[in-house]
Amino acid sequence: MDPNFKRSVILISDYREEGTVGFVLNHPSLLLLKDLIPEMPEAEFPVYIGGPVATDTVHFIHRCYDIINDGQEIAKGIYWGGNFEMLKVLIDNGSIMPHEIKFFLGYSGWAPDQLKGEITENTWIVSDQYHPDVVFSDNEEELWREVIINLGPKYAHVSNFPEDPRLN
Repeated sequence: MDPNFKRSVILISDYREEGTVGFVLNHPSLLLLKDLIPEMPEAEFPVYIGGPVATDTVHFIHRCYDIINDGQEIAKGIYWGGNFEMLKVLIDNGSIMPHEIKFFLGYSGWAPDQLKGEITENTWIVSDQYHPDVVFSDNEEELWREVIINLGPKYAHVSNFPEDPRLN
């Protein structure tokens, strides 16, 4: 019921004993990258709310390792972070398009064993199945629905539930 995670799709980027880090893929902010980085006035890239932790930081995931040549692979073909100075040059010269990268203010974080406990309590529906096109989708309103449907018949019906159950 936490509003930070209501109907959220989260990509886990780092899971280890010390804790877990991820990014909410479908909560857009009202900002563009150019609003956060004034020296990039042409950077018309949307910025998402990655989560409630460290909202004064900017993070990014991408699927263009071949031109950035940097970043930690967190899923097949999906990378977290990289050389930001190189990224700014690539964005300025039009080498990177919005469907190849997502920017986030803050991140979602869990203390050691916290996420494991929440999963045990059925707070989250978890899947290791993903498609990069879904991860980098710019249709935030349909992203959650599409992910739920792709989980299979056990969950597909949930995609039709209203956001507010009182409206059912």
